[in-house]
Amino acid sequence: MTDPMTTRRLYGRRQGHKLRLGQADLVERLLPEISVPDTGPIDAITLFGGDRPLEVEIGFGAGEHLAGQAGARRETGFIGCEPFLNGVVGALAHVRDDALDNVRLHMGDALDVIERLPDASLSRVYLLHPDPWRKARHAKRRMINHGPLDLIAAKLKPGAEFRLGTDDPTYCRWSMMIMNQRGDFAWTAKVPADFLTRPDDWPETRYERKARRQGREVWYFRYLRV
Repeated sequence: MTDPMTTRRLYGRRQGHKLRLGQADLVERLLPEISVPDTGPIDAITLFGGDRPLEVEIGFGAGEHLAGQAGARRETGFIGCEPFLNGVVGALAHVRDDALDNVRLHMGDALDVIERLPDASLSRVYLLHPDPWRKARHAKRRMINHGPLDLIAAKLKPGAEFRLGTDDPTYCRWSMMIMNQRGDFAWTAKVPADFLTRPDDWPETRYERKARRQGREVWYFRYLRV
């Protein structure tokens, strides 16, 4: 059987609509300034010039959640990873408009960045509305698999938090099954309301709003590294 960690292409095409002139300027001018280095070990000092808490968002979409978290806690360093150029452009606009100096971006596979961080260095990891890969034969491509989770667990500090959000019933069931098999994550939910209600410090994304408009439920999972 193929190890899920070897199936590193977890996404499809990397660009949608053509960029407008202002968007192209952001990519040319701002992205190089705040990009995660392509190679070598990375840590808070490498990325931000000093020691600070670090958090990673895997697949940040258009960057609303990433910008909301970064704006609320400017003493924390945020690493956002997104393979799609149009999503990166959205995040760049937030960084510019909100003057966020505590965000670094990687346009590509989040696992390539996470594996270069020191063990037990992350305070929180976010995985919000990942591609569900609904077909059974594509299950190995899901980020919620033991290979990626082993890596995430290694990089989280003891007591640090892993947050997962999804509006896909298949992904919800799959995630609960996989996470319940693990002894290194403790689910914080005590009652159904704990994972049916968005926490106050969880900025809403356009994907959540769209899901609710279309009558779909959204689930919010919070796990602690043990």
